[in-house]
Amino acid sequence: MDIQKLYLPTDAEHIRALKPNTVVEISGTLYTARDQAHKRMAQAIRNGEKPPFELDAAAIYYCGPTPAPTGKAIGSCGPTTSGRMDAYTPLLIENGLRVMIGKGVRNAQTVESIRSHGAVYLTAIGGAAALYQSRVTACELIAYPDLGCEAVYKLTVKDFPAVVSVV
Repeated sequence: MDIQKLYLPTDAEHIRALKPNTVVEISGTLYTARDQAHKRMAQAIRNGEKPPFELDAAAIYYCGPTPAPTGKAIGSCGPTTSGRMDAYTPLLIENGLRVMIGKGVRNAQTVESIRSHGAVYLTAIGGAAALYQSRVTACELIAYPDLGCEAVYKLTVKDFPAVVSVV
């Protein structure tokens, strides 16, 4: 099996070179965000405010990590269902989001937005939270602490595995 390295942040040129069904190992910065964080980020954009992190060339992992046990950077951090973010994703892509990681299918509007803006949707393996935990080297809370595990966290990852699904 051929595995391709993907270093984040990245640009549309590197993303367009990716092919569906390719296994990638991601290294760099990911931001976690789930339903409620997406809703708040979209509202901030609509209000002319800045989201909690720079969206330009950013990567979001659809995940709500649990607290880190002693000696670990993060707790369990498996992917969540991506379709729940579809109501907000095209707006985030229009504002620079380039990489999304989650599980499950995307709706037609989101797929079109991904393709027309040079973005990519990567699928992570459901049930592999311990594997993903082992690939996170740093975790920092950056926004919406009232959301608990659904707050936005900045993750540093090394060789984080995923599969190219939509490009």
